[in-house]
Amino acid sequence: MSSAYRKAQTGRQHDAFLHGGMTHSRRARTPPRRASRSLVAGPLIVVAAILGGLGYQSLASSPSKAAAPHGEVPSRGSLPPSASTDHPRSLGEADGAVPSGTTVFDDSVPAVAKLEPALLGALRHAATDAAGDGVELLVDSGWRSREYQERLFREAVSKYGSAEEAASWVATPDTSSHVAGEAVDIGPPDAAEWLSEHGARYGLCQIYSNEPWHYELRREAIGHDCPAMYADPTHDPRMQP
Repeated sequence: MSSAYRKAQTGRQHDAFLHGGMTHSRRARTPPRRASRSLVAGPLIVVAAILGGLGYQSLASSPSKAAAPHGEVPSRGSLPPSASTDHPRSLGEADGAVPSGTTVFDDSVPAVAKLEPALLGALRHAATDAAGDGVELLVDSGWRSREYQERLFREAVSKYGSAEEAASWVATPDTSSHVAGEAVDIGPPDAAEWLSEHGARYGLCQIYSNEPWHYELRREAIGHDCPAMYADPTHDPRMQP
C-alpha cells in the first residue's frame, strides 16, 4: 500500500469520525455508497409506515378543534336559534307591526285602528288633500303594544350601546306616545315632506328634528304654526322618567 493511498484513506476516516461519529475500523468496512443508501432506505420506509399509521389513529380518535370542550357552553352569539334559552313571542300586527303599503284608511290594521280618534281623523283629512297633490300618506308605524315598544327599546340599547343613547331614538313603554296611540310615523319621504309643509292646517306637527317621519296632533297649530321642535326625544319633558 502506497503512502499516498494510506494518507487518503486516513483523511476519509477522520472526516467520517467528525461528521458521522463512526470509528475508523467500522468506516473502513462500509460498503460502497450506493449499497449503503439502499440498506438505510428500507428500514426508514418501514418506520415511516408505522409512524404514519399511529398518526392516523391519533387524528381519528382526537376530538374536532371546532367542538367546545366537554361541559363548556359556547357563547350566546354562537348558539343556533333553536338552542337559545330566550324564546321571545313573535310580534305581529296585533302588537302594532305594520304591513307594507298600509294607509291611514286601513281600519283592519291595529296600528291604524288603535290610534287616538282625533289624530286618526286629522290624518285622514290630510291624506285626502294630499292625494289631490298626487301624494299618498302611508303609515310606517302607529299604535304599538307595550311589549312591542319594549322590544324596540332593547334593540336600540343593543345597537347604540346604552339606554341613554337609545333614548334619542326610541322611548320606553312608559313614555312612548306610540303606545298611547298618539303618534304616527309617516312615509315615504315625499309624504313626510308634504306633511311637514301642510300639516299645521290639520294640527299635525313634526315633534323631533331628528325624526322627520314622526307626527303628533297639536290642535293649537291649526290656523297658526306648529310649535318649535325638540332636537330629539331626550329634550322632550314628557320623555323624562
